[in-house]
Amino acid sequence: MRIRAVWFDVGETIVDETREYGTWADWLGVPRHTFSAMFGAVIAQGRDYREVFQRFRPGFDLRQERERRAAVGQPESFGEENLYPDARPCLKALRDQGLLVGLAGNQTARAETILRSLDLPVDVIATSDGWGVEKPEPGFFQRIVSETACPPDQILYVGDRLDNDIRPARQAGMRTAFIKRGPWGFIWAGHPELEECTFRLDSLTELPDLVAQLNR
Repeated sequence: MRIRAVWFDVGETIVDETREYGTWADWLGVPRHTFSAMFGAVIAQGRDYREVFQRFRPGFDLRQERERRAAVGQPESFGEENLYPDARPCLKALRDQGLLVGLAGNQTARAETILRSLDLPVDVIATSDGWGVEKPEPGFFQRIVSETACPPDQILYVGDRLDNDIRPARQAGMRTAFIKRGPWGFIWAGHPELEECTFRLDSLTELPDLVAQLNR
């Protein structure tokens, strides 16, 4: 069965979030190294990354704090310089193969605006804020299928997380590609469930040729 569409997670798949998490450490008044250590520990325990904020500031409300940061001129942000270097060439190469290429991740409305401003070579950009449903909820992946208008087994979803990306995409009937980068990617890279992925990647540079070979 041919792959007709490739959808990508955003954070740590297309966008390197290192700088942004550093700014959250600064906002909390926590050394960046300490914040990173706690972040890794929480992920390794299989817990929600948002618990990291609670460890340093009990009662922390992420949505409210995002608004506070924006109000003082320190909003969450990223730009071209935060894209992984292999992201744009990969997106273009897949699109040149005649595939539908989309981005869909747990992102804010602000992040969606930024993504659109980058003029990426994709057909669809979507976020959890825009769709009103977050990964790993089944509705998120059902929306991808609806937007693609083809059977789920002809869709490849690419992500760095087992819990939010690979597992729920497979449960929705999609094919999956796991990329080993970012904190989740490295911490969970050895999990046996990832053996069931269609592809396992160290770089997005590999993906266009792998898809082309499979489709041949």
